[in-house]
Amino acid sequence: MKLRTKYVVFVATLHIVALVTTWLIFEKNRVYFIIAEAVIIVSIVISWSLYRELLLPLRSMMQGIDVIKDQDFNIKFVPTGKHEVDRLIEVYNNMIDHLRIERTKQEEQHLFLEKLVETSPSGIIILDHDGHIQQVNPKAVELLQINRHTVIQQPVDKLPQVFAKTMTGLKSGESKVIKLKGATTYKINCAHFIDRGFARKFIMIEELTAEILAAEKNVYGKVIRMMAHEVNNTIGPVNSIIYTVLKNEKLWQSDDFNILRDAMRIGAERNQNLNLFMRNFADLVKLPPPNKQPIDLRVIAQNVARLMQLAAEEKKVLMYVDLPDQKVLVMADEQQLEQALINIIKNAIEAANNDGKIHIAINTRKRLLTITDNGKGISNVQSSQLFTPFYTTKANGQGIGLTLVREVLINHGFDFFLKTVAPDETVFSIAF
Repeated sequence: MKLRTKYVVFVATLHIVALVTTWLIFEKNRVYFIIAEAVIIVSIVISWSLYRELLLPLRSMMQGIDVIKDQDFNIKFVPTGKHEVDRLIEVYNNMIDHLRIERTKQEEQHLFLEKLVETSPSGIIILDHDGHIQQVNPKAVELLQINRHTVIQQPVDKLPQVFAKTMTGLKSGESKVIKLKGATTYKINCAHFIDRGFARKFIMIEELTAEILAAEKNVYGKVIRMMAHEVNNTIGPVNSIIYTVLKNEKLWQSDDFNILRDAMRIGAERNQNLNLFMRNFADLVKLPPPNKQPIDLRVIAQNVARLMQLAAEEKKVLMYVDLPDQKVLVMADEQQLEQALINIIKNAIEAANNDGKIHIAINTRKRLLTITDNGKGISNVQSSQLFTPFYTTKANGQGIGLTLVREVLINHGFDFFLKTVAPDETVFSIAF
């Protein structure tokens, strides 16, 4: 039974009893009976006044509780003129004001965080309490190359395999660096935040390719410049002495010194080869920014294929060129792109077995150039090191060919990868 009902029943019962009692007591004395009735009427008036002053404001407070339950913090009560009730109303109105302000702040902070997550240059994946994906920002969609709607409410292992494997094993506070196709490198961080008293994980993905390549180039650039300086300072004077001696015919009039003269000539030639060797390294450091112009990719591919045809024939390697009829225009530095393609095809020829095959093709729909060979392929260990400066799988290699290719393609903004996709099928792909 509600308090209001109890009050009404109590007051009504009390006054009915009082009325009956006065009737029985003052039945014969009408003057006292009228006075008693007047007192009862005054009591009823006072009871009604107390009802209005206490219970009606209390009912308003109950309405206020319903308002709080509905989270509608815009309704406030007007003072009644009663001191005690007005103090209660004042406390309630202040509480409503604070709740409204706090909710506004939370909504603003939530909108700010949502905007921050959506526009973050890092990929962000937020998980729910069950470890399923609740939110993926646009940068994560771009880096992972996924459809946002297909991964929501899915476990992390539904992401691309290389990322899923790393993310699944990460604990909060841990990070790991992974290297994918070409020179692309990512750092994956795992952290957590508290939501309604429980920890929820989120994952950040940062692309470190540019930073790593810049630091790497700075290091090997210093090494190459130091080596070139020392080699050139040595080769120049030594060759000058050798050629001066070789030109002195009086020293070589006797046949007894023919072996020494031949040895000195070989030494001079070796010095020249060493100079050329260092020049190749220096060219890698001094690679200028690309002068991009619209060029026909078909013409570049055809010219490089013709240039490398003789080298392919010497190894009895067949080269197939599959080019479209229409132009394939790309913005690129013609000389740098040609040099990159020469290095790629040269490596393919060296990797292909005798009587091997090389296939050069352009996919106009995907804007993709592929160079495929049937060599022995690339192992997983080699794949992670291929584009590292000075790394080579060849006995006499310098380890700068693919590094130069990497520099050219990254400076152009072209995506690329080198991978053995099947037995006897290794593909170098460049996406324009």
